[in-house]
Amino acid sequence: MEYPLVTTAWLEANLFESNLVLLDASMQSVVGKEPILYDEFICIPRAQKFDIERVFCDTTSSQLHAMPTPEQFEQGATALGIDRDSLVVIYDNQGIYSAPRAWWMFKLMGHENVYVLDGGLPQWLSEERMTSESYQLTVIDEESVPYVADFQPGLICDANYVLESLGSDSVILDARAAGRFAGEVSEPRPGVRCGHIPGSVNLPFGELLREHRMKRVEDLQAMFEQLVGEQVGEQEAERIFSCGSGITACILILASVASGHDKAVLYDGSWADWGSNADLPIEQGA
Repeated sequence: MEYPLVTTAWLEANLFESNLVLLDASMQSVVGKEPILYDEFICIPRAQKFDIERVFCDTTSSQLHAMPTPEQFEQGATALGIDRDSLVVIYDNQGIYSAPRAWWMFKLMGHENVYVLDGGLPQWLSEERMTSESYQLTVIDEESVPYVADFQPGLICDANYVLESLGSDSVILDARAAGRFAGEVSEPRPGVRCGHIPGSVNLPFGELLREHRMKRVEDLQAMFEQLVGEQVGEQEAERIFSCGSGITACILILASVASGHDKAVLYDGSWADWGSNADLPIEQGA
């Protein structure tokens, strides 16, 4: 995969390109970080709301924030005027938080021309670039082309896949805070056990960021080499990514891809799923 982020300068220079679709994937709930709050609504011009919590998720699933089915995604993307030729750029209002989830969702649906805005809305505002007080109105007419997904099942997995991967060369990386990973801090969701998947490695998502933006490629490479290389002896093994519910794990995927690795799999249920199933093994401690 190519480098998955674009800069604010690039976006401003290309903001009014006809095939560019700009999506705001901000979430109402922010877990695992001190949220950035705003006095009033503000967005980047041409942005449309990409609702991960209510539209682009499978509300029929028992899992929290479950990925949408291809059919659900197609319906939502078509309603936003997105087609297979669209150049999609995604941001959120925390910097880099939920935008990577939307980015990986597009990858899951086979859309290659999709990127995350490095630094998101906070970086854009810090540079005093143009803003809007409302989202762009989506106009769907008879000439609009319906979105057709090309689902990539190898980019996502469930608990059974993770269980079968234990003891293999696959590396499981957990994006939660160290206290939650070690089982020293109670989980925010009722009925979820404390601890982590046996053999998994902790990489809190905040360690990948410098303020609002992703760290430099060489810094990311060094971090993954230290964590992953020491465990499996090389960098090319499959990486399975987990977190609390499948949101911040995608920040790790974004960083992994940015560092040059291309064998990423998202455990979509993540710890909310694993920790709720008493039949699955857990570990505690750092």
